[in-house]
Amino acid sequence: MLKNNITIFLLLSVISFFMITIHIKTIGNDNFKRVLSIRYPDDFHVHFRQGLMLHNVINHTAAQFKRAMVMPNTEPAIKNGDDVKRYYQEIMDALDPENHCFQPLMTFKITPSTTLNDIQSVVGLVIAGKLYPDGVTTNSEGGVTDYQALYPIFEAMQEHKIILSLHGEKSNTFCLDREEQFLSILCQITQDFPRLKIVLEHISTKAAVDLIEKLPDTVAATITLHHLELTLDDVIGSLNNPHNFCKPIAKRKEDREALRKAAFSCNPKFFFGSDSAPHLRTNKECSSGCAGIFSAPVLIPSLISLFEKYDTLNLLEDFVSRFGAEFYGLPLNEDKIYFIENEWQVPLDYSGIVAYKSGEYMAWQIYNIC
Repeated sequence: MLKNNITIFLLLSVISFFMITIHIKTIGNDNFKRVLSIRYPDDFHVHFRQGLMLHNVINHTAAQFKRAMVMPNTEPAIKNGDDVKRYYQEIMDALDPENHCFQPLMTFKITPSTTLNDIQSVVGLVIAGKLYPDGVTTNSEGGVTDYQALYPIFEAMQEHKIILSLHGEKSNTFCLDREEQFLSILCQITQDFPRLKIVLEHISTKAAVDLIEKLPDTVAATITLHHLELTLDDVIGSLNNPHNFCKPIAKRKEDREALRKAAFSCNPKFFFGSDSAPHLRTNKECSSGCAGIFSAPVLIPSLISLFEKYDTLNLLEDFVSRFGAEFYGLPLNEDKIYFIENEWQVPLDYSGIVAYKSGEYMAWQIYNIC
């Protein structure tokens, strides 16, 4: 067995600059299964929460990603340098020993009360500041309504090269129109701060795709797995599925097709951010269910199947491992991660959390060649 594993490792290691698919003989029978390697990916949008929830979810991300950009809309929120340091340590303490190389990329929450001293306090600790419009998603109450009032904050972020991360939905707007109505705000900020790098998070509409393509290279967007796969029918079609309910909500088929086209386009302005957002089953399956999809356990296996279905598997590495790192000015991960084509069933429950695709069968899983 050791001899076989060493042979596999040597075969996979000789090709270090591009993604490869190799057939190997399965130990113990005469079947052949495929092993796929890609440069270790990054997740540029994830929610870990705090406390016990953090401990229960973080290692699902750390097992598949070398780095992940952690959202700051916790309770209490991450608003300044002291908050960032405390939360960073809490994250590191929750990691399993085998995931000790995982790197959280920290952010802070921009609020109407954010000060220039807050910006100064996070310099060197964060890569982005996250802005939530008032009341559009989890823990966004008391969020931003007056964007021009924050112009001194944006100016300071521009000077310190801190990226502006936007939850792109307009408050007090019909839910299916919130993202499209927000786009004029994005255009105005882009025009007024031409050197400020901006990421429109978890885009869900064709209108957003079209605009991102037209805006300067200082503006990019993240795309989630669930927005690449779901439409509104998967949320409230024949039956209500609270575990597919997220913000921004999944839209129409034409929007999903535009997102897929963007993800498969090899355009560096579009890269991966999972927006994996866990909630306890009791907070999803209730009369006022929380928005958020816990997709962390199935992310890369699902993306492999999706990209292969559209004959674009050769583009997956750029989408999950290259474009985001380059936009954020981070070095590319050097190590490889391996996946084997081997069926497994998504558990029905993860410590009281229902995962995306719960009970379904996945075609790919992480493969440890050592």
